[in-house]
Amino acid sequence: MGKVNREEILEILEGYSKKDITVATLGSHTSLHILNGAKREGFKTAVVCERGREVPYQRFKVADEFIMVDKFSDIVNDDVQDELRSMNSIIVPHGSFVAYAGLDHIENDFYVPMFGNRDILRWESERDLERKLMKEAGIRIPFKYTDPNEIDRTVMVKFPGARGGRGYFVASSTEEFNEKIDSMLERGWITEDDVKDAHIEEYVAGTNFCIHYFYSIMNDEVELMGMDSRFESNIDGLVRIPARDQLDINLDPSYVITGNHPVAMRESLLPQVFDIGDRMVEAANKIVPPGMNGPFCLQTMCTDNLEIVTFEMSARTDGGTNTFMHGSTYSYLLHGEGMSMGRRVAREIMVAAEQDRLPEIIT
Repeated sequence: MGKVNREEILEILEGYSKKDITVATLGSHTSLHILNGAKREGFKTAVVCERGREVPYQRFKVADEFIMVDKFSDIVNDDVQDELRSMNSIIVPHGSFVAYAGLDHIENDFYVPMFGNRDILRWESERDLERKLMKEAGIRIPFKYTDPNEIDRTVMVKFPGARGGRGYFVASSTEEFNEKIDSMLERGWITEDDVKDAHIEEYVAGTNFCIHYFYSIMNDEVELMGMDSRFESNIDGLVRIPARDQLDINLDPSYVITGNHPVAMRESLLPQVFDIGDRMVEAANKIVPPGMNGPFCLQTMCTDNLEIVTFEMSARTDGGTNTFMHGSTYSYLLHGEGMSMGRRVAREIMVAAEQDRLPEIIT
């Protein structure tokens, strides 16, 4: 826990006009459906936007107020925070907010009420903490290697933080690991510090499902909101090349996420999906309260044995939620209307305000 404690945030929240709340976010990542969802629920909206990148929010008419900054990281500046508080703003975090504001600033310097759990954001960014939480939940996760010299099968190598897949690679031996590390250092994709923090885990072959959940404190219920899979460059292009030709191409595979598409999972697998989500919420509530408050995502692989293996988590709105701005197969089943993740967040804020329970969902 950082210097920003919950009591200070709740004191700021106490000074807000509860009938005049603004839902605010950083103009990137998933901000379009966060802002659109808030407007659909009757809130005023504000976007903190880097100069030159405001056009989507103007054209789609999702933001009532614009706070223009020279760079996204300026969201933690005192004058920007003052303006946000003057609007009675509640910040909805997403991946770009975490990346640009920085965890240290969010935990120690950012005195604006935030939806969700600001303490859990570090648990998604640091691989060891992420793994600790998933192990506490008792869900199936890949085997981890502590030393590259131990590699005895195909592994996936990742680095700290949200990188959209950049720098991830597959290796089948210590020698291949070292060769690819040297190549990425030369390209400037990673640093020596990244190498020290490299996360090496069992490569799980299967189909990719990124599962989007919402834990409602108001209803004490884990909701399945949607699923997506990812377009990744350049691996998606490489697999379309005949195998005999792949051997002749001097091109290392990369896994940079370039897009998302909605998917529906085989119905018989859904009991596993709900069980995994419930377990993660229970574990998070136990070791990093108030736990998975609001949106979270589990990135999984489903093997040919129909086992779901979880390899990453996001403890806030994930980029894949952009695939169901109008609602998904699953959110429609639950809510009976077009329910994006952004709208679901706004509805939770609305219900909490009406029931005088905002302190339960704000950190």
